[in-house]
Amino acid sequence: MLSSLSCCVGRLLAAAWLMAFISWHAQAAPQTFGPFKVDDAHPDIISLDGDIDAGSALNFRRAIAAAPNAKLVVLNSPGGLVQIALLIADDVHQKKLATYIPQKAGCYSACAYIFLAGIERQAEGELGVHQISSDSADLVSAQLSISDIIDLLNRFDTPVEVLTAMFKTPPKEMHVFTPDEVARYRINRRQEASASAVAEDGGVQPSDKSNPTTAVIEPSSPPEASAVASLEGTSLPRLSAIEEYTRRPTRMAVFTGLDLFGDDITSVRLDDAADCARACLTMKGECKAFTFNIDPQAMRGPNCFLKASQGTADGNAVAISGQLLSGADPDPKPFSIGTIDPKTALFDNVDLPGGDLSTRPFGRSINAQQCRLACVGDNRCVAFTYLKRKKECWLKGAAGTPRYGDGMTSGLKKMMTFAPASIISLE
Repeated sequence: MLSSLSCCVGRLLAAAWLMAFISWHAQAAPQTFGPFKVDDAHPDIISLDGDIDAGSALNFRRAIAAAPNAKLVVLNSPGGLVQIALLIADDVHQKKLATYIPQKAGCYSACAYIFLAGIERQAEGELGVHQISSDSADLVSAQLSISDIIDLLNRFDTPVEVLTAMFKTPPKEMHVFTPDEVARYRINRRQEASASAVAEDGGVQPSDKSNPTTAVIEPSSPPEASAVASLEGTSLPRLSAIEEYTRRPTRMAVFTGLDLFGDDITSVRLDDAADCARACLTMKGECKAFTFNIDPQAMRGPNCFLKASQGTADGNAVAISGQLLSGADPDPKPFSIGTIDPKTALFDNVDLPGGDLSTRPFGRSINAQQCRLACVGDNRCVAFTYLKRKKECWLKGAAGTPRYGDGMTSGLKKMMTFAPASIISLE
């Protein structure tokens, strides 16, 4: 009865925080300026999606005005007017913006000038070039246009092989650079000053992994004020604009009753799971997952645990967890694990006699939570009994008939299947 009640409460709370999170996320509406888009949720990015027409140069400047702190231009365009593209490319170069072609996107013809202008540039999608075309038979005008192109592309340190491919390919054809050519011609470019992480471990580790506890149930971090300060003061690696974009999550998978245990960056006390998800999203890709404790009886200590990885999956009826997924990550599939839920499968003053995996206790001077985790991590273990007075942990390959045991805590393992309660788009 307790298990089903906890499950229902967990689902109701999950639904409530999902609505709160979606409502918050929907407040960030994109602004469009011709083929350019600026999203308030990502003010460091300007997206080009569409043809480069006569008004695009002015629209690009409007986009820059709307996103004055932009660092990256994301490109997906079939091309368009050459002179307009050169004006945009000059602005990109002057403002030292990075350029990026995502997978399954393309930047062709005039768009290539904008891509090549990036102080950093990376083509994961297709980059295509060819000769310029004109309806006019004016040779002088064509030569001037070619002169402008060469002058600008030289300023961008464009590889000579790119220029060769461009001027060898007829206007009605397209030379799309292969991955091998992209690498061989050094088309992609990174700035040394921004490409390295300052430190491998940029965060606070609130728990000692040699002395594991279940973070959701037994938090032992600083009180609320210092916990929030620890989040704000967490040192994060410096990433290039392109690295920030490619590591940025596109979706969030939400699970109820699942604790993603371990690999904490930091932990804080927040009002609800929606705030916990937001805190994870603000960490520039360093936070990959989170677990939030929804137990109303947990009145002190942190209840939001931000993680550098997806950690180890563990069952916990009072947990809501989220995994952040990049565009390259598949949607998570349902999975089954053996769990001993610390809220529904632990029994105080109960002994499970017999069935021990060993003639000696698993460990001494450990607590019941560590004993539980030891059983969860051992495929042979189906139950455990912990003797509080002796601090002994007995792992069991078979569960005996329960009986009263003063000062003992026992737990039973069962297989549970977890699937995302929801997958939320962050785009």
